[in-house]
Amino acid sequence: MTGLKSLMQPHRLVLMALFGAFVLWCALSMRWDWLPKYAPLALQGLWTTLWILVVTTVLGFLLAVPLGLAQAIGPWYLSAPARIFCTVIRGTPLLLQIWLLYYGLGSLFPQFPWIRSSELWPYLRQAWPYAVLALTLSYAGYEGEVMRGAFSGVAKGQLESARSFGMPRFTMFRRIWLPQAIRNVLPTLGGETILQLKATPLVATITVVEIYAVSSRVRADTFIVYEPLLLLALVYMVIAALIGLAFKRFENMGPTTRR
Repeated sequence: MTGLKSLMQPHRLVLMALFGAFVLWCALSMRWDWLPKYAPLALQGLWTTLWILVVTTVLGFLLAVPLGLAQAIGPWYLSAPARIFCTVIRGTPLLLQIWLLYYGLGSLFPQFPWIRSSELWPYLRQAWPYAVLALTLSYAGYEGEVMRGAFSGVAKGQLESARSFGMPRFTMFRRIWLPQAIRNVLPTLGGETILQLKATPLVATITVVEIYAVSSRVRADTFIVYEPLLLLALVYMVIAALIGLAFKRFENMGPTTRR
């Protein structure tokens, strides 16, 4: 009921009316006859965007946890490499990282006959492994710094109490430290995941056919400029809204305080 009341506020109603009028104008006055022809390719590009987003965020977060932990409590021989990695990733453009991996590392593999004759070669000759690797490392670099702050922000008293009861370190990490650290940075992780979504169009520069590459092909084939871009913007807005709702739901799933 509260959500309905906030939705029925005058300024929100005006914005929804303006948005509806804009959508109606776009539907009636713009060219959409190209859509049936490119719809299968667009669905394929959307699927590529989604699986790259999911895979890179999951793998990047799994890498970010040890990176953050090493910086928070690790000895210098672990914390220093982790800090250097995060600094390099955050200090260089993602497009440069993608090109270095694809045109640099990817151009070295064909020079080794044992790689060309291996079972990995059919994958290494494609562009998507380098796109996944670059986006994974980028996400890990940013989230490694976030997790460093999250681990440092967990109350030390809880950890000392668990240690005093003889709880093993891994159990303490799994049941106390990691869950609280993740909960503290859920809004940041949601924002970073949306930024990761916005970074996926960069993989089109190395021939990965995701949703942005499909819109570029439509513009090149039909010389229709605005319609593919507007539809692309709508797709990104919907995915970003779903990501935001999912993380909001995770935030609300925390333990409730009893009176």
